[in-house]
Amino acid sequence: MNSDKIPLQNNPDMLSKADASICLTDSKLPRIVIIGGGFAGLALVEGLKGKEVQVILIDKNNFHQFQPLLYQVATSGLEPDSIAFPFRKQISGYKNVSFRLAEVEEIKTESKTIYTSKGMLTYDYLVLATGTTTNFFGMKAVEENSLGMKNIRDSLNIRHMMLQNLEQATITCDDIERDTLTNFVIVGGGPAGVEMAGALAEFRKYILPKDYPEYPSSIMKIYLVEGSNKLIAAMSDKASTKTLKYLKELNVEVLFNEIVTDYDGNLVTTKNGTQINAKNLIWTAGVKGQLPKGIDKEHLVNGNRLKTNENLQVEGFDTVFAMGDIAAVITNKTPKGHPQVAQPAMQQGKYLSKTLMNIIHKKPTKPFKYKDKGSLATVGKRRAVADLGKLKFTGYAAWLLWSFVHLMSISGFRNKLLVGINWTISYFSYEKSNRLIIRNFKKKNTFNK
Repeated sequence: MNSDKIPLQNNPDMLSKADASICLTDSKLPRIVIIGGGFAGLALVEGLKGKEVQVILIDKNNFHQFQPLLYQVATSGLEPDSIAFPFRKQISGYKNVSFRLAEVEEIKTESKTIYTSKGMLTYDYLVLATGTTTNFFGMKAVEENSLGMKNIRDSLNIRHMMLQNLEQATITCDDIERDTLTNFVIVGGGPAGVEMAGALAEFRKYILPKDYPEYPSSIMKIYLVEGSNKLIAAMSDKASTKTLKYLKELNVEVLFNEIVTDYDGNLVTTKNGTQINAKNLIWTAGVKGQLPKGIDKEHLVNGNRLKTNENLQVEGFDTVFAMGDIAAVITNKTPKGHPQVAQPAMQQGKYLSKTLMNIIHKKPTKPFKYKDKGSLATVGKRRAVADLGKLKFTGYAAWLLWSFVHLMSISGFRNKLLVGINWTISYFSYEKSNRLIIRNFKKKNTFNK
């Protein structure tokens, strides 16, 4: 084993971090450091396994999470361990791949050094796959009082918030407070918002009457707030229209051309003056790239994404690459970059594994080309929409396809089995997972204020 060291005399601020250097296996092979174990990061690891390179995967979690199903964890449809898979189990048997649990704090591209919460290490090639975080567009009050849905912790916070508020609604004798506790506002009409609204509507229809007989299930109001005049705008008009129909069938109130401007934990206010009393606000209206210090703003484009060339090299660097949600491959065909979804991320990871090996062996490279395999979104059980090239269909067939694609995409046989069993039970019984409040969730300033 060896520890990376750098001279300290010109870098006194980094003394403690350098002294705690991350220990790595001795290797004379080129070192590729991957920051982030999402879809892109794991696809790259898979492509580099067994190659003549030393691969170091760094992530602040020790597990990969299947983000498309976070909304099911949030609504008690699945337990968190069924959509999470340990990195060490994933790379077991990959002799040239190591995992280090750490949070990256700063990157020094001049010295090819990465400083983390656990120490420092150097790289020959750096790949940024750090993904995105929730974008509240500078609205501090909304950020403090609402919840995003970007990781398992967010989903569990939503679950605990929902269950605690429903319990509190059985206690209060104040009608206005009860309404506020049982009202849910979802901001953002993309796939995440639509799927969350559908899941909450089914919770209201099938679970609320059994679990909370103290009040009628109709008291739980669900609002989906969208800033434009179309749901799931990235999909076809047919998919959008059908999605709206499904949501109306589930009694979700969809508000178009409404932009949330303020939320104090009790009252949602929009730009048009609409106000909704609600203690439950779930924000799915936007994301932005998350990056450690060390990458200048000149390399960023809209959405805090890193501008790359067609080889996924970050503009201005020869040995720094980006992929997945954090990367924006700007070309004439993709002036805004590729969609920030799983398919481009996985394709970029697979592509970059070949490209890096070509660069190392001084072979020619080919530009990245994204193959759009289509889009899917579900709105509750047996309701979904699918755009597969020219083929566009909805309903039960689309839902079956959605279920199959997502089930096969989950990491690990055990997880596939757990999710499959949960879905089968839910299909016939409409039962949800155990609705346990394991820990009390409290908003920063306004919960039960």
